[in-house]
Amino acid sequence: MPLPAPLSAANRRVKDARRLSRRSERSERRLFLADGPKAVEGALQVEGCLVEVFAAPEAHLAHPGLLAACESVGVPWTPVEQRGIEALSDAVSPAGVIGVCRLLDVPAQEVLRPGRDLVAICADVRDPGNAGTVVRCADAAGVDGVVLAGSSVDLHNPKTVRASVGSVFHLPVALEPDPLAAVRAAQAAGLTVLAADGAGEVDLFEADEILARPTAWLFGNEAWGLPEELAAAADHRVAIPIHGRAESLNLATAAALCLYASARAQRA
Repeated sequence: MPLPAPLSAANRRVKDARRLSRRSERSERRLFLADGPKAVEGALQVEGCLVEVFAAPEAHLAHPGLLAACESVGVPWTPVEQRGIEALSDAVSPAGVIGVCRLLDVPAQEVLRPGRDLVAICADVRDPGNAGTVVRCADAAGVDGVVLAGSSVDLHNPKTVRASVGSVFHLPVALEPDPLAAVRAAQAAGLTVLAADGAGEVDLFEADEILARPTAWLFGNEAWGLPEELAAAADHRVAIPIHGRAESLNLATAAALCLYASARAQRA
């Protein structure tokens, strides 16, 4: 079936989709934008998630398999002029494929429940690139779920989704307004809560006995880390040793080290 003529940037449907760049609009309409072919592929794997694809005029030639997959499940593939694609994407060089998706967040009790082996709790993580990368690292390490707690960045922020490279579609991610409530819920579910803390009393690389337990890792804000009250609520504070002169590690790097250390210990 031939594709319809491309929509212009001034088209009402394109303008309506562009408004999803605002958090309030996403919350009200329960929709968000997934930018790039990897994100759209991920959305296709979640039943009922992908609503429509806006694509650059020649995108069907670059991604014929993606077009066929959309057609097979009845998801509209709508060509849009390049200016319209640039208006929908906040990337410097748009990939030319943008999906309109239903929100993905699940209740916190879905992530923090008995039977989980490894979860990540991010408290007040503000940078969307960091949040998306933590979700990606969690996905790679086989983590059961992620909780974005407190005043963390929106899971469905375009930069968060793009930084996850499709991983937001692979594992459950919950939103919890109260980080302390997330810690208590993890403990009630039988998870040992480990606070990633540079001043922690436990060395990450000497903690296999602790790491082998069902665990919830607790990560803090990029700039100021974990508040004392929150870190004190954890069962242990765990430090990543710094052998060189760097003051600290980037949040996403630290999360990758901690989550993989747990994954290794649990699989030993």
